[in-house]
Amino acid sequence: MAFSRSSSHHTLLTAWTAGVETSAAIRVAAVLFIAAATAAAAQISVPLGFTPVPLTMQDMVVLLGGAALGSRLGMAAQLVYLAAGIAGLPVFAASAVLPQGPLRLLGPTGGYLIAYPLAAFLTGYLAERGFDRRYVTSVLAMAAGLVVIFAFGVSWLALFARPAGLGFDAALRAGFYPFLLGDVFKIFLGAAILPGVWKLVGHRT
Repeated sequence: MAFSRSSSHHTLLTAWTAGVETSAAIRVAAVLFIAAATAAAAQISVPLGFTPVPLTMQDMVVLLGGAALGSRLGMAAQLVYLAAGIAGLPVFAASAVLPQGPLRLLGPTGGYLIAYPLAAFLTGYLAERGFDRRYVTSVLAMAAGLVVIFAFGVSWLALFARPAGLGFDAALRAGFYPFLLGDVFKIFLGAAILPGVWKLVGHRT
């Protein structure tokens, strides 16, 4: 599917603010908003007794934020989120194993957290090229970002998560299989939002 050159690098943020030359203040506000939304989504977590990885809505925010802001700003929002967590602010999901702070990145969810900036960048990169204008391609853009999150998260569980790596079979059982169907559903739901907002922006501009 071909996309016009005029849509390249044009995001929902720049369209909503009526121009590609969005002011620095608006860009900073958008980055902070998505970082705060990611932190808020982390607080809606459901611990599962059979895995150290909780069920949260963060991945949805990461992927939608990347699509709306674009590659660089989407990644920046997740870097701000991680920086806040490393600084000790209570932005990570509740954990009975590790406190808030930099040690959380060494825990069982560290790989997922580290993947957030890259997943937002990839989804935003595809959105800049028009993938978020239609439902099917929105699904593809968000699925690409989700693959990054799972790849880092499961690999971290398998190889590096303290006190010792689980191995890939156990990591898949703990960090992939229980979440796959729910995350696919979230992608199908989230992908429906993007074209709808584009239609709204089209009527507005």
